[in-house]
Amino acid sequence: MRNSSIPGTRGRVRPLTLLGDPVLHTPCAEVTGFGPELAALVEDLFATMYAARGVGLAANQVGESLRVFVYDCPDDEDVRHLGHVVNPRLVEADGVVVRGPEGCLSLPGLEAGTERYDHAVIEGFTMTGEPVTVHGTGFFARCLQHEYDHLQGRVYADRLGGLRHRRLMRQVARAPWRRSG
Repeated sequence: MRNSSIPGTRGRVRPLTLLGDPVLHTPCAEVTGFGPELAALVEDLFATMYAARGVGLAANQVGESLRVFVYDCPDDEDVRHLGHVVNPRLVEADGVVVRGPEGCLSLPGLEAGTERYDHAVIEGFTMTGEPVTVHGTGFFARCLQHEYDHLQGRVYADRLGGLRHRRLMRQVARAPWRRSG
């Protein structure tokens, strides 16, 4: 049971990094300091994710090239999963491969059918340096793999091929956020 406030209430909403920014295509650095700066980043990630109505957010999506992500995501049984992972490692991604609609706060308003495993396990640490293991199934497994990809310097568009990729890139080119950048 948490005896602190709701995640993100002490954080500030940061601008989102959009597709095309090099930080989204560069592997993130390991976190080495587990102090107040990391705690503030995690709070900012939650605040930004909630403001953008997302279910997960990686640090590079707010311009911080560090291996941290947050999530508040349901699984296929509508069970809520809430937390964060520092220096995550994807230790399992298996089960059935499911193609489902996937979007991203760094490609606002767009989505594409993306293949992901329906089971994933992430190991890492909390912001205080405690080991943590997160198991995900269904939609939550998709979320874990998606956020982990961000920290590896990948976006879901990189997983698409052929017609799906071309179609998404045409949508990106026409997106209002792309033209305003």
